[in-house]
Amino acid sequence: MINRRTLLSSAPAAAAGALALSACGGSGDSGGDDGGSGGALSWMAMLHTPTTPDASGPVQSDLTEQTGQEFEIQWVPDASKEEKMNAALASGSVADITSVTNLDNSSIRSGVTSGLFWDVEPFLEEFDNLKGIDPKIIEAARLDGVLYGVPFQKPLARYGVLIRQDWLDALGLDVPHTIEDLGEVAKAFAEGDPTGTGESVTGFIDREESFKVGFRSLAGYFGAGETFQLDEAAGKIIPAFISDAWKEAMEWYQDIYAAGGVNQEFITTQKENQQQAIAQDKGGIVVTGLFEAKNYVALADSINPDSGVEWTLINDITYADVPRRIVSDTGGGMGGLFALSTQSLTSEDDVRRALTFADALMTEDAHNLMTNGIEGTHYEIDSDGAVEIIDQTLWEQEVQPYSSSRIAESAFTYKSADEYVNLANEMMAENDEYAITNPVQSLNSETFNSQWATIEQDLNDAYNKFMMGQASMSDYETAIETARGQGLDDIIAEYTEAYEEFNA
Repeated sequence: MINRRTLLSSAPAAAAGALALSACGGSGDSGGDDGGSGGALSWMAMLHTPTTPDASGPVQSDLTEQTGQEFEIQWVPDASKEEKMNAALASGSVADITSVTNLDNSSIRSGVTSGLFWDVEPFLEEFDNLKGIDPKIIEAARLDGVLYGVPFQKPLARYGVLIRQDWLDALGLDVPHTIEDLGEVAKAFAEGDPTGTGESVTGFIDREESFKVGFRSLAGYFGAGETFQLDEAAGKIIPAFISDAWKEAMEWYQDIYAAGGVNQEFITTQKENQQQAIAQDKGGIVVTGLFEAKNYVALADSINPDSGVEWTLINDITYADVPRRIVSDTGGGMGGLFALSTQSLTSEDDVRRALTFADALMTEDAHNLMTNGIEGTHYEIDSDGAVEIIDQTLWEQEVQPYSSSRIAESAFTYKSADEYVNLANEMMAENDEYAITNPVQSLNSETFNSQWATIEQDLNDAYNKFMMGQASMSDYETAIETARGQGLDDIIAEYTEAYEEFNA
């Protein structure tokens, strides 16, 4: 068990193996023409970087040699992924391989299950790497019992709490490991002068997705589930946001907010503004991916090279008698599907060829290439055995775009010169034991598909009003009752029935 994890010095920001970009996908404008006839496979993949890598560049060339398969990538910018994915699925014009993301989007989910993609599960045992995929991830990846692609595999839970260690030291505070102590630290940061400048600061730096991201993780410590949970007393599947644990967490967080321990404008704070506020010493606590610590140090140092920023990473926060837990932020370790078209890959031999490619992408050599690049060109190994990037700009242009398409993101890790990276990797692996996943992720509810987005937004609005002191818990309860009449009760009934059927 990890108790106190304090890093007393910052290290270079660029470090291989540090990425935790989502293994997800996108779409293109047309499907593959010759994927089923032995030609180059076409692959719709997600682009999380500003620039598209050269198709004739060293990474794709080496991947072609390593996998023995010619392939062409149709890159889709992350910002337009839903629009283009929906268009491709609606028209049926998908590539031979499609990296499908956002399976909680009802239209994308419907498109995936419409017959456009193969059920790959019967083939997996034929391949050395594919047959070894964690059964829990396979289960999370099935949609109504069908595996419509090879799951992109991620750590089960990457989140934790990051706290400014230098601020704790300045105020003589210990690292918190309980919810109660965490709240006290947040208030102490707001009431004290941890920067020694007299400038007003806060504890938590949250953002507009609080209800779905940061607070959701905090509510998990109280016992709330990951989106949905089994209410054992009632024998029903319920949304986490109507659970008693969620409401208790709201009361706790609102008390901290009222004391100035949460940034007061969080409901309008964009992610980029949140990151800037963190770098500018506006607050000292963030609920986020553990891998972000290195990024926060780098951003602070880009503003002031002598920032002296030190972060402590915590992954063992507990509350009262609730067992240690952390809600999954990766869909139960399933970051999307490497889905194979039934339109262009028309035979089982075509499927096996594409799965041979997927299996090869899961090897250590391919993973290293898509993570670090080419030794001597993009990275080198230092005297301590750590990976160091030689040319950050070149790595970002030629290697980083491929990292989000690693099928098994955490299958291999690399020692980094940045201790924040090494610690984050260790802690994310440790989180697996305590991860809480969505029990109905792979199941279907027609009312969820049609009504969830509206219901969730209405409860999000009610949460924001409560947090701002503009509404009471009674008002939040009223919002829940209103949602029940707008389809929430039907969603509960449909998911409960599906859950009982699949767990009979």
